[in-house]
Amino acid sequence: MNTLATSPNAAMSTAADTEARTATLADPAPQQLKRDLRKAETRKRLAALGLIAPLAIFLLMTFVAPIVVLLVRAVENPEIASTLPNTIAALTKWDRKSAPPDLAYAAIATDLLQAKKDSTAGPLARRINTELSGARSLIMGTARALPLHDADGKELLASEPSQAAQIKEAMIALNPQWAELDSWQVIARNGSIYSPYYLLASLDLKQNAVGDIVQVDPDASIYRAIFGRTLWMSAAVTLFTLLLAYPLAYWLSTMPERRANLLMILVLIPFWTSILVRVAAWIVLLQSEGLVNTALMLSGMIHAPLELVFNRVGVYISMTHILLPFMILPLYSVMKSVPPTYLKAAISLGSHPFAAFWRVYVPQTYPGIGAGVLLVFIMAGGYYITPALLGGPNEQMVSYFIAYFINTTINWGMACALGGLLLTGTLILYGVYRRFARIDTGIA
Repeated sequence: MNTLATSPNAAMSTAADTEARTATLADPAPQQLKRDLRKAETRKRLAALGLIAPLAIFLLMTFVAPIVVLLVRAVENPEIASTLPNTIAALTKWDRKSAPPDLAYAAIATDLLQAKKDSTAGPLARRINTELSGARSLIMGTARALPLHDADGKELLASEPSQAAQIKEAMIALNPQWAELDSWQVIARNGSIYSPYYLLASLDLKQNAVGDIVQVDPDASIYRAIFGRTLWMSAAVTLFTLLLAYPLAYWLSTMPERRANLLMILVLIPFWTSILVRVAAWIVLLQSEGLVNTALMLSGMIHAPLELVFNRVGVYISMTHILLPFMILPLYSVMKSVPPTYLKAAISLGSHPFAAFWRVYVPQTYPGIGAGVLLVFIMAGGYYITPALLGGPNEQMVSYFIAYFINTTINWGMACALGGLLLTGTLILYGVYRRFARIDTGIA
């Protein structure tokens, strides 16, 4: 009886619950709330993008775009391919060992005549001359002599295949160098708008007559030595700054905050002075009659002035002084976060003070050492003014030759190739630093 009495009530309750659930599902309020939340999140993302967009655009235009242009110019080689299209087509099936076909002479006559009209013969001659000495006079002399004429004074038409042999004879008579294979091989090797010529040259490599990569002549091999010198000098300056900055940063980190801030202002003063002014000051200090030599001679430590300028010693001194704050600041920021109680605890447990410092304190400053070394090494590798003013010919770094190719020879391809290799070395160094940083922090 109780079961029969409660069954209708249970059925009515179940039906009511079903109707309530159906009404809840039919209620659009939860769905509308979700849509409003999504719209609010979208507006926040758009607002955040709007805030960082000016900075992103600025970095894209002033940092990323120039690097991309630099890398493109390092492999871009348009002078020959764009100025001699008919010649490149005529040399497509040439084996680069036998004499070029007669049609190639007719094609280059056509291209040089057009280059003469377009005023593009100069850049073409300058580009070929970088690989073949004397090519400038060959190209410019031939361009000035065009159009060619036969013995009867009749103009030879390059568009007529039957006159190709006569054009060949006329060009060889004009300059016997056209009978040699060197100039034709240079043209055939550079038939593409993009080529590895500048990158290979910056590594003291080149392509031979058949396109294989070989070493350049020992007399022309200079860039590897320049890169080695750059790395060596950068490493030496980095070591000197680390040896000077570490005890100074430790001393500052142990001082009361007020006194440390006052001394930190003295560390930052060089940032407010131009590098050119600081280099000029070091020239005055280090010259034969400068304050340094005068003080050493008055103290009796030396009897003749030391050669401290226009050599590597002066470069090391000036670069170390200029880059010292870039090593101090990362070290100081890390050392301030190291609790001094760690060192005291190690000593109280029986460790020698030096062993406690070396095994407890120094490992905790590795992040500051890594950041300072990376920053100083990268900046030292790109230095130009200091070695140029304080150093001699044997102290010039890669940046000097980049400036030389840009300002003196107007060889943007070579300058960009050297800059691209310097950038690649910097990225490799940064990748190594990141790898070691991950290992130190236990991140795989």
